[in-house]
Amino acid sequence: MAVKSDHWIRRMVKEHEMISPFAESQVREGVISYGLSSYGYDLRVADEFKIFTNVNSTIVDPKNFDARSFIEFRGPVCIVPPNSFALARSVEYFKIPRSVLTVCVGKSTYARCGIIVNVTPLEPEWEGFVTLEISNTTPLPARVYSNEGLCQIVFFESDEVCETSYKDKKGKYQAQQGIVLPRV
Repeated sequence: MAVKSDHWIRRMVKEHEMISPFAESQVREGVISYGLSSYGYDLRVADEFKIFTNVNSTIVDPKNFDARSFIEFRGPVCIVPPNSFALARSVEYFKIPRSVLTVCVGKSTYARCGIIVNVTPLEPEWEGFVTLEISNTTPLPARVYSNEGLCQIVFFESDEVCETSYKDKKGKYQAQQGIVLPRV
């Protein structure tokens, strides 16, 4: 597997509609940057969030997740409470080709503020809006800006196609449209 360049990403967007909408170059002026970079794509966070709350005193259980643990919010700026997190979704819709695996890493602008982004790999033939977990590791409230860059997707292409793709497995998060909570 090798990390893929901006030329490869442009080609895959044209051939496979891999990213939509697609910002062909880095957008930076007055915003946290997003769009195509040298070896990846900085995705944007949409304006819809689920902010974690413990007001219902439920237990966080991935096998039996209580949706009441979140407050839904929509707007240009999300305030993530201290030592807490929010879920969000990408603006971009991804269609990952069968020979490709992605890894997501945080952007340094947010990381330098104690805001960490966690996204699991986008597997071969997975598609959908990406559900993003945004952790505020600080003791203060933190701002996250909608429709601006949040994290970078790095693409790896194998020299052979995988035997079983995410689509073949009928993955439980396939073609997700919004912020999707844990499923078993």
